[in-house]
Amino acid sequence: MADAYAPADARAAVEAFLAANQATSLLRFITCGSVDDGKSTLIGRLLYDAKLLFEDQVEALEDGGLDFASLVDGLSAEREQGITIDVAYRYFATDKRKFIVADAPGHEQYTRNMATGASTADAAVILVDARKGVLNQTRRHSYIAALLGIREVVLVVNKMDLVFNDQAVFNLIAAEYRAVADKLGIGAVQAIPAAALHGDNVSRKSAAMPWYDGPTLIEQLERIPVRTADAAAEPFRMAVQWVNRAGQDFRGYAGTISSGCVRPGDTVRILPGEARCVVDRIVTADGDLDEAVAGQAVTLTFTEEVGCARGDVIAAASQPPSVADRLDAMLVWMAGEPLVPGRAYWLKIGTQLVSASVARVVDLVDMATLEPRHGEALHLNDIGRCELVLDRPVVALPYAESRDFGGFILIDRASNGTVAAGMVQALPDSAGEPAAEHGHGRILWLSGAPDERIAFARRYQQRMQARGRPTVVLDEEGLQVGLNSDLSGPHAEPERQRRIRELARMMSEAGLVVLVATDMPADERHGTSVDVSKGDLPDD
Repeated sequence: MADAYAPADARAAVEAFLAANQATSLLRFITCGSVDDGKSTLIGRLLYDAKLLFEDQVEALEDGGLDFASLVDGLSAEREQGITIDVAYRYFATDKRKFIVADAPGHEQYTRNMATGASTADAAVILVDARKGVLNQTRRHSYIAALLGIREVVLVVNKMDLVFNDQAVFNLIAAEYRAVADKLGIGAVQAIPAAALHGDNVSRKSAAMPWYDGPTLIEQLERIPVRTADAAAEPFRMAVQWVNRAGQDFRGYAGTISSGCVRPGDTVRILPGEARCVVDRIVTADGDLDEAVAGQAVTLTFTEEVGCARGDVIAAASQPPSVADRLDAMLVWMAGEPLVPGRAYWLKIGTQLVSASVARVVDLVDMATLEPRHGEALHLNDIGRCELVLDRPVVALPYAESRDFGGFILIDRASNGTVAAGMVQALPDSAGEPAAEHGHGRILWLSGAPDERIAFARRYQQRMQARGRPTVVLDEEGLQVGLNSDLSGPHAEPERQRRIRELARMMSEAGLVVLVATDMPADERHGTSVDVSKGDLPDD
């Protein structure tokens, strides 16, 4: 009779195991650092110790001298060169937690791949070769991790066996890295001395380093708090991915809810426009819902016809997100060709795709000191703060508030290659700046020192033309060569002023933005006066 209950008992045991597994927390982390610090070897050791390898893998490891990196580096080029090129994702688990680990390449050439892996991580394991200490690439990876919101770091000082397990070496590296972390605002750093190849302080304590009494790497990973931001408690926001025309009489707007919840009857706004409407149905493949929350993919229909397309954002009418056509952002430059200020790129933020250009590079990050420094352009692997101008408004939020609406990429319009990853830092306030009406010309009369007027005019012209606004500069040298070449002497001044006024008026009526960078009495100006000594570019 006991055997009759065995299948039911087994089924109950399986269900209990699955329920326990479902309830176990999941930590996503990335391993990063400089090249040859042992990142792939460390992950291979974790998989080996967690007994998550197939028998043939274990046999190959033992026959080949425990080459743990071969478990992670799957590309033939990686195995041939002995470096990691692409991000490799691996899964393992302990009794206390599940893990998804991203092995990021350490070589500078593949920094873009590291940024990709870090974008979804909750924590970072930064490896440092005990023989080399903290390098520029270590700082660069740490800076990118901090930009992407990672605040939990485990510093693994690897290859301690190659420095005779010297505690002084470990203490020196740990102190140097903590100074880096303090500059980056990373408060939680646990330093661990290790020899990944031999498993010392990875999943078991090292007898070779009795002076270290802290946690092993596995113990530290098990205790790191997982980010549990309650997205459902935030205002409702959903980027439209596509317009769902399931039938002749059906039009819905499909997407994944980024935050908040939505119910039939809720009033929403369609951004970046001003349209308001009421949600009629929440449609899914399994039927209509009475409520949908963050993380769910749904199709919304409205009680009335509205203009809504891919790239628009549906948001709670009572708490809409910000809309902006200018961004203050940090850029990680990923292309071999340098950034060209004023050149038009595609900017993709969420499902929104707009034309954008970098108005100016505010500063670059010096990787040796992590301090800002002057720079005119970004080159491969540079990180810098930039001001971007867009050809039309988009929904945007600081990255610290929203990964979905604060992270973006820049795309080369010719090659369609991704050239930069960006994180919105702030939305510049344009209050108080003279505004122009789109589709109409305007005249800006510039005052100040002659050299400052010209420099100001060229910067503003570059910014307007990047937005597709035809802009001309009228300066003294150009006017004297052409329009006013027949005028000279004080008696000709009234005629000079009249010609400039009339030329500026005709150009503005034709829809051009006209920057007059020549001397003109205040009472002869008809338009907006700008004192260039203040240094601010007027908004368009």
